[in-house]
Amino acid sequence: MAKAKPVKRKVPKRATVAKTKAAPARRRVARREQQFAAVKGAERRDAGGVQLEIGRAGGARVKRVIYPAGFRWSVDMKPLVGTDLCLHAHVGFLESGAIRIEYPDGCTVEYEAPEIVAIDPGHDGSVVGDAPAVLIELDFERDTAERLGMPASHRHT
Repeated sequence: MAKAKPVKRKVPKRATVAKTKAAPARRRVARREQQFAAVKGAERRDAGGVQLEIGRAGGARVKRVIYPAGFRWSVDMKPLVGTDLCLHAHVGFLESGAIRIEYPDGCTVEYEAPEIVAIDPGHDGSVVGDAPAVLIELDFERDTAERLGMPASHRHT
């Protein structure tokens, strides 16, 4: 039996693309612009320096909340709301930035994007660092904690 001869194949040359530093920078800028672009079909509100965009999805609301760098609930929202703590439950996805949540019992929880967030009612909160925090949130207005099986206020289990 004769030995098989190896077959030589011609491999096409790959096109060379000049790499530039501008391309990644343009993508970052485009991503940032998209991240903060207006949400189609959402109602926009501003309160205490916080930008809220709210849309309906069945019986729930879907919100994009942009907390500015330096935001602290007890400083920026307390005068508008009139309560010592935020009494709303927050459930969602921290898309960018970092936040710190403080409860009256001394418990502190920090979230850093990308991360799932579940915050019990009765808290103070602040943005950590010099970048805004963007939270995509699902809520049922005043019934969020109850409808999502959360405690009415923070407690240790």
